[in-house]
Amino acid sequence: MSDGNKISAVIITKNEERNIERCLKSLHWVDEIVVVDSGSTDRTLEICKQYNCKIVETEWLGYGKTKQLAVNSASNDWILSIDSDEQVASESVDIIKRTLANPTYNAYKVQIKSFYLGRLIKHSGWGNEFKLRIFNKTAGNYNDNEVHETVLISGEKPKLDVVFFHYTYPTLEKHIEKMNRYSTLQAKDLHDKGKNYSVLLIPVFVINKFLSMYLLKLGFLDGREGFVLAAISSFGVFLKYTKLWKLNKK
Repeated sequence: MSDGNKISAVIITKNEERNIERCLKSLHWVDEIVVVDSGSTDRTLEICKQYNCKIVETEWLGYGKTKQLAVNSASNDWILSIDSDEQVASESVDIIKRTLANPTYNAYKVQIKSFYLGRLIKHSGWGNEFKLRIFNKTAGNYNDNEVHETVLISGEKPKLDVVFFHYTYPTLEKHIEKMNRYSTLQAKDLHDKGKNYSVLLIPVFVINKFLSMYLLKLGFLDGREGFVLAAISSFGVFLKYTKLWKLNKK
């Protein structure tokens, strides 16, 4: 990569010792790794220091603001945003380098291939997922959303033949724990936007989520893992709207 197109990888972390080294190893080719940590108490930061990461410690600001802090802390204009439980596929590295050696656009999407309980999920709404993960920070940045954060950037955002492997939940306990935590943030976000739904609609939302993932998005083709994924995701919807109902009741 030419000096004018150096790239900074940015990661937000909290207690990610289980995942972070796999992620960092896949980033050996970037010019800089920025880690923004929100109070890890395990070996996360120790591991990051071994890989010469630039570490910024902060309280949790919400997904959008925390990721933007990571972008602001990066020395280079080109950003590769990656989650701590992801890794860049080795065969994708040359494609990224060639693209950024002479970029035509300010942002690019990459394909996310996700594993659930150790199985690669090819359907269930996860099978053909592309996300904007490579962008020039001079052209756009993250919004301030506490959840559902996104990069706001104008212009075309083509898909690259680049894969990030996403190792989501190794156990059911981890998935349920994430659903509980994330549904609290989602409920607060909806509450702040003035959303209010009858408690009687909650079963409709839950059933719709399950049928959408398991039938419409062919989750049954992902075997037992596809059924469990749809079931727990539906439980997450139940938690989100029940917590919203409780907030509105107050």
